[in-house]
Amino acid sequence: MPTPRQPTGIVPLDALLGGGLEADGLTELYGEGGSGKTLICLEAARTVALSGRWVLYIDTEGVSVDRLEAVAGARFGELLDHLLLSTPKSLDEQTRAVETATALAREGSRPVGLIVVDSATIYYRLALSSDDDDGRQALAAELAALLATALHEEVPVLFTNQVWRRPVSGELEPLGGSFVGHAAKTIVRLDRLTGARRRAVLVKHRALPEATAELRITATGID
Repeated sequence: MPTPRQPTGIVPLDALLGGGLEADGLTELYGEGGSGKTLICLEAARTVALSGRWVLYIDTEGVSVDRLEAVAGARFGELLDHLLLSTPKSLDEQTRAVETATALAREGSRPVGLIVVDSATIYYRLALSSDDDDGRQALAAELAALLATALHEEVPVLFTNQVWRRPVSGELEPLGGSFVGHAAKTIVRLDRLTGARRRAVLVKHRALPEATAELRITATGID
């Protein structure tokens, strides 16, 4: 049977993903600052929350309430009625937030339609760029817990990742290397173009070839 998909509400991105976020896996978004990662997370959260299901949103970067309200428009109150937002301020708090989100998704007392972690790697950046095995193992454990929840509960997980630039080639690469890349079944890179234009590149997908879609950032989200 086809894998269930959850639309993000962004038409060109959903087309790129074959209908939306796969419900039994992790989707990674990576790109430099200002490329639109958080806006995509907010758009997806709005779409799920306004369908009557819960969104468990782990925010490590300080989501703008004004931006969230702009994305939701007149239905901002409805969005808040189905949004559980946690704002961890440390590695330990992020681990506990992931544990809470996965437990809520498993217990089934409320219909959970999406888990978001924006950004999954901000507190791990130091560990990932050094020999800190404890930090790497903690992040790997979080991703494993999220993947297990996605597989068993059919809840899509969307997480964002920061980038670093290769010193010789200048190419941008996501943090975490292969173990983060292996955890995600779908990987999308976001490129900044001119002005408000952005390009989404499908880098990895188990059923679809690499492809691109053009997006545009507006005052109310992404077109």
